[in-house]
Parts: sequence; structure tokens; C-alpha cells
Amino acid sequence: MSEIDLSYAVEVLEHEAAAVRGLVGRIDAEHFGAAARLILACSGRTLVTGMGKAFLIGQKISATLASTGTPSLALHAGEALHGDLGRAVAGDVALVISNSGRTRESVELLAPLKKLGVSVIAMTGDQSSPLAQHADVLLDIGNLDEACPLGLAPTTTTTAMLALGDALALTVLKARDFQREDYARFHPAGSLGRGLLEVEELMRQGDDYAVIEERQPLREALLRITRVRAGAISVTDDEGRLVGIFTDGDLRRRLVKGASIDELKIADLMTRDPTTIQTGRLVSEAIRIMRERKFDELPVVDGEGRSVGVLDIQDVLGIA
Repeated sequence: MSEIDLSYAVEVLEHEAAAVRGLVGRIDAEHFGAAARLILACSGRTLVTGMGKAFLIGQKISATLASTGTPSLALHAGEALHGDLGRAVAGDVALVISNSGRTRESVELLAPLKKLGVSVIAMTGDQSSPLAQHADVLLDIGNLDEACPLGLAPTTTTTAMLALGDALALTVLKARDFQREDYARFHPAGSLGRGLLEVEELMRQGDDYAVIEERQPLREALLRITRVRAGAISVTDDEGRLVGIFTDGDLRRRLVKGASIDELKIADLMTRDPTTIQTGRLVSEAIRIMRERKFDELPVVDGEGRSVGVLDIQDVLGIA
């Protein structure tokens, strides 16, 4: 068994990095700009298709498009020729990926796509290929040598395809003025998406939210805290504006000093003018406040200062 040649691994990375750097000179208005405008103006979906490793790269490009505001579908060229072409409709745009531009299934797909009214963007390394010649827009990655020592396994070419696809997807994202809030709508699960949600989407409200008017007796506040299994209760004035927050810790500290529950009033125990967060703000911002102030609960108010809910630390654990 031969020893592992780490220097060769470095050569591979340098080779592929050079190919990506070489793409910079291919970003122009005539080709790249035209492809971006075509996708931006698309009334349907961007279909990303190809065969073999090119299709695997296409799946990633399609996923990036879809998650950044461009409806997209990864469509295997071989399956498309055997019925899955029914997924395409007039107004779609197809990004067809093939390094040689001569892959049989990808080339055979061109005529049916055009008959359906689908515009075609070709991503290839051969400008003279059938794919390049019959596409509406050409994205040329250039004639690249593979990093594979045999010169066979798709390596440098697929890296270049992926990088160019990322550049295309993110250029379209920027043109759409796609914001963090938009991104959150497509990533509702996991810490990333949940952190980008607005606070009202995660806050406790309704029957799960402990709130009381400041004139109510302390015993009623304790009952409501217990009922919703909360550690605090929001205190409002007659018009629903938040005036304070009362925690079970506030009560314990007073009882330790010998006070009687019957003698205590919410107004005497609550923290007045508590730190709050307004509706429309991101959960990630609320988490930052809670961490910095070491809060377990953060009241949520509307634009008029009315109490509408509370964000509990238990509901945001694990969110970055």
C-alpha cells in the first residue's frame, strides 16, 4: 500500500480553487447577466436538470434557489424523457448542466422543453457543443482539466458548476431584495429558521399566557401563574398597557422577609417598566436580550405598549 501523499491533496485544492477564480472573468452582462434576468423574470419555476454528477450538482443549485426565494425543481434528465417532463410548464426556465454539452439525455431534452415554452440556460464547458448552440443563454465554465489524477472523475468541473450556480442563485436573491424575514419563511424548522421568526410567532399568548391587571389581588396572580405553569405574570393597566412584571422569585424574596400573602399587593411586588420587545422583532434579537439580562421571560408588547404575550426561555432553548 502506498503512503498517503498530502502534498497531492493540496494540489487538488489549489487546482479547483484556480478554476473557481477563473470564473470571475466570465461574469458578464451578455451571458451571466442574461441568465440572472431570465430567472428573475420567470413566472414559473427554475428547473435544474442534468445527468450523473452534473445532476447531483444541479440538485444543490436547485435547493439553493428554492431556499432563497426562487421556486425551483431538480429534474433528472433521464426521468424527464420518460414522463417527468410533465412537471414542466410554459413560463418555466430550465438550467441544463453538462460539462461536455453532449450528454445524450440532456441534449435530447432541449427540443421538448422548447416546445413547452420553457427557456433554456446551458451550463457547460464547451461553447461548440449541441447544448451550448441550442440554449437561449450560455454559461460557459471553460475547458477545465479535472483534478482527478486519471483526468476522468468529475472534480474540478463540478466544483466550478457549483460555484457558478451559487453565484447565480445569490445574484438573483440580491436582485429580489430578499431579506432575513423572507429567508425565515422557508426555514421554519431548526435553530436557524426559528431564530429568524418574529417574536409573535413563538411567544406564549392566549390561554398559555399569564397576564393580570394591577388592581387584581395577589392570590389571583398566583393562581394564573400556576395555571399556565409560568414563572412570571405580566401586569397591565386598565387599558392593557404593560406596566410591570411579577415573578415567583419576587414573591419568595418578600416571604423570606416575613411578609404575609394577604398583606402583599402586586403593585408593591412587581418590577415596573420592565424590559420588553415589540412585535415584529426577530426571535434572535429577543434571545440576545434574554442572555445579556439573564431573563427567563421577556414580555412582548405592540406598538402602543399593550401586553400581547411573553417569550419564555424554555421555548427558545437551542436557538442560536
